[in-house]
Amino acid sequence: MNPRLIEFALRKQRLQINAERQRDDMMYRLAGFESALDTVDRVRDGVDWAREHAPLLSGALILLIVSKPRLALRLAKRAWLGWMIFRRVQGSPGSKTGLLALPLVRRVAGRIASRVVGRFSNK
Repeated sequence: MNPRLIEFALRKQRLQINAERQRDDMMYRLAGFESALDTVDRVRDGVDWAREHAPLLSGALILLIVSKPRLALRLAKRAWLGWMIFRRVQGSPGSKTGLLALPLVRRVAGRIASRVVGRFSNK
């Protein structure tokens, strides 16, 4: 057999083994994010369901407004307040209001980092 073909076959085999090792390493590192990604998938599925069933949800909302106007008004106020807080934290492109969320982001990032470091120190 041609030595060059043997060399290519060996190189291909080494690359395949290396790729397998990298896939295993990546799956190990991403294991902590699986639950967060599952939550994101569930939220996305819920939004898709709501878009598909918009007439049903609109009818339920109208029924709520007609049958319990005080509850509907209270829920509307809370939703409006939540939306305004979200917009304030998100901020406009030129504003610095997004900095209000910085302590929360730091705390979450610190927790994630400590979990990641803890997983790799146990390896």
